[in-house]
Amino acid sequence: MLLLEIPDIRSIVDRTGLKEFYLRLCRYLTDDFSNWNDFQKSSRHAVYVPNGVIELMPICNNELYSFKYVNGHPYNPQTNKLNVVAFGVLADVASGYPLLISSMTLLTALRTAATSALASRHLAKKESKRLAIIGCGAQSEFQVLAHHALFDLTEVRYFDIEVAAMTRFAHNLHNESFKLMPMKTVREAIDGADIIITATAAKGKCHVLEWSWLTPGQHISGIGGDSPGKTELDPEILKHSRVVVEYFPQTHHEGEIQNLGEKACDFVYAELWEIVSGVKPGRRDSTLISVFDSVGFALEDFSVLRLCFQLASDYNLGKEINIIPETLADCKNLYSLLTDEIR
Repeated sequence: MLLLEIPDIRSIVDRTGLKEFYLRLCRYLTDDFSNWNDFQKSSRHAVYVPNGVIELMPICNNELYSFKYVNGHPYNPQTNKLNVVAFGVLADVASGYPLLISSMTLLTALRTAATSALASRHLAKKESKRLAIIGCGAQSEFQVLAHHALFDLTEVRYFDIEVAAMTRFAHNLHNESFKLMPMKTVREAIDGADIIITATAAKGKCHVLEWSWLTPGQHISGIGGDSPGKTELDPEILKHSRVVVEYFPQTHHEGEIQNLGEKACDFVYAELWEIVSGVKPGRRDSTLISVFDSVGFALEDFSVLRLCFQLASDYNLGKEINIIPETLADCKNLYSLLTDEIR
């Protein structure tokens, strides 16, 4: 079984190039979302603990199985720990044998951003050039650069309630070709933006965006609302926009549409796979306001693990580890692992 550690993930991205990595990942996501009905799917299994949540996210088709372990502990930074860490496994369905175990802390950010950008490609105006991001935390740079891989961005407006976060964001992106514009309020940041990304750590049911602030033609990618009781958007936005989700049963529990209660299904236009595969059209006119209500879904982890497994093979990265017995003289004699020489 192959092990990919953080330096291996860094090498994969460096050797591929970040933009090209995003483009390839979007192709893998498109392939997998287009084959949606081939997958056995379920909402993630979440265990809520006093300071956060720990989740398992499984999925499989007839060839490969994957799962991701991921946490969400918002107070971790107070002790200089990341609030989200993750690892994942890719396995062969025919035998049940694992093929890959990989660090996924970085990959989770990359796949979340790529999925958001892919949704924007189908829902935002094709000529979108101005992006606004609300919340300059861990996801912010990834989101902007994934969108820049698919759109010719000329202007990025950004706002965070923490000045230090805005300073860090500007430093990390200061060499990019688009113009960086710090803003003093959310409303100022979204004024004139074609694409709006909300990526805040706001707790509770907040109104980071108000319906009255929006203008025709804008697309919103809401990624900060991802658990019960934690949302970012004024529910009026959802009632008057074209809303797309990843997997309705999970999003209804964790996403923005949880605020619409039992009538949520009446306001959801499509799941993302329907848009990506062409079952339903995305944007059809320039005045439509659209929302991608993203909470993250296991298929996205499946796609990025599949891509990294291939790239690791291409680049000869990672190392083989011996977690399971590869061969036994008698495959029915498990006890021999205690008595015979291990091969």
